[in-house]
Amino acid sequence: MYDTDYYRWTQQQAEALRHKQLQQIDWHNLIEEIEGLGKSEKRKLESYLARLLDHLLKLSFWESEKLYNKNHWETEVANFRFEIEKVLKENPSLANLIEPIWDEMYDKRVKVMSRSFAIPNHSRISLSDALDDDWFPELEK
Repeated sequence: MYDTDYYRWTQQQAEALRHKQLQQIDWHNLIEEIEGLGKSEKRKLESYLARLLDHLLKLSFWESEKLYNKNHWETEVANFRFEIEKVLKENPSLANLIEPIWDEMYDKRVKVMSRSFAIPNHSRISLSDALDDDWFPELEK
């Protein structure tokens, strides 16, 4: 049923767990689904961090578009900070992974964003600045 009617499978598994009918549990697929839930939360955090960095880089370096997009980009930064905070509040153990995720994706995001605008060698945006609700790149200049 897992492969043919996923929704029904989830309902049957929940019902079996609720009534402690352990013989009815599809252990293999249930274990994979639970592991997938954790991976999904980590991917969500990675995505929000990448979008946050993208918008901070735009605010820092995309001068030709800044006049028209600055307010939107700042709003997006605030939204991504809020979403990151929410993910970390709901999943406190991900806080241990946030800095390694930031470090791993930082240069990759700079490379991707430099396809749209020039990003000179610059001081790296720290994770603490990126997550600080009151910090924006133009305040540094």
